[in-house]
Amino acid sequence: MANKMMIGMISFAAALTLTACSGDNKEEANQNDATQNQTTQEETNEMSGNEMEETDSKEDSEDAAMNHSSDGEVPEGLKDAEDPTFPVGSKAVIQADHMEGMNGAEATIVGAYDTIVYSVSYTPTNGGEPVKNHKWVIHEELEGVGNEPLEVGSQAKMNADHMEGMQGATATIDSAEETTVYMVDYTSTTGEEVKNHKWVTESELSAE
Repeated sequence: MANKMMIGMISFAAALTLTACSGDNKEEANQNDATQNQTTQEETNEMSGNEMEETDSKEDSEDAAMNHSSDGEVPEGLKDAEDPTFPVGSKAVIQADHMEGMNGAEATIVGAYDTIVYSVSYTPTNGGEPVKNHKWVIHEELEGVGNEPLEVGSQAKMNADHMEGMQGATATIDSAEETTVYMVDYTSTTGEEVKNHKWVTESELSAE
């Protein structure tokens, strides 16, 4: 009888020990899972932050590559607008963000021209990153295109230097619109003086 009681007590003690070990293992596993989840979340946040920094860096690079001012020369064959909404010498507010400090700046109209304006994608000739949906290139800045508007998806070589590596690059047409475009002087909202900027479309200007 005593032996049976002793065996029962030993079995009970062993069961308690196993239960305690099991509980410790579960707690340790939960802690490991929590640590792993935290590490994964931190890695995800770090990756997202890096992606945002890369995007911002790319946008800054593209903005820096753009020639904000120009010498004021216009392509051969470009016609002055007959009755522009904003005559030469008048002022308007720019409603476009092609570059930092442009949106909301007051512009003085230097030239107004009737043409076909395109947004284009291209790979710069200087080996830079591909440029998507650049605004704007006008019909007279494209080589060998005749007089008719180009269709979306067609290609042509550019004879323009709005950005580094643009001259001589092959443009793919993203959009086309027949409208009045303007060359403007303005002081950006960041304080930069810009002269003879090419181009701003009529829809991107508003009266003061």
